[in-house]
Amino acid sequence: MFLGEYSHSLDEKGRIVMPSKFRAELATECVLTKGQERCLYVFPEDRWEHEASRVLRLPRTDRRARNFSRSFFASASDQSLDRSGRCQVPEPLRMYAGLTKDVTVVGVADHIEIWDTDTWHGVAAEADDYYAAIEEVLSEDGI
Repeated sequence: MFLGEYSHSLDEKGRIVMPSKFRAELATECVLTKGQERCLYVFPEDRWEHEASRVLRLPRTDRRARNFSRSFFASASDQSLDRSGRCQVPEPLRMYAGLTKDVTVVGVADHIEIWDTDTWHGVAAEADDYYAAIEEVLSEDGI
């Protein structure tokens, strides 16, 4: 399970050092793709298979589903960590997420998100506000 928030930076070749706690899970191969809110998703190989099968179940007759599938799969990139635990982030994905230098790597249970640090601060603040105020709704649902 991926947990935590880590500050890192992209090197001049577009590589990011993955947190040491995440490396064993990503040791063989991982897949990077576009995420929501202009972040990148990183899936370990086995989790990618599960996520891909979920997307493939979307109805092809629905334009939104087709557009989602196109963006999700067309942007996907198989990557391996090098000996230093670095992962190459392809330029189109860096551009999509606005990654330049400072990035934040976030563990989100079954996947990892890579954010431009400034963007992450705004998203995290909004998520924290939402999280702090949602208690009543969740308790009504028995969560």
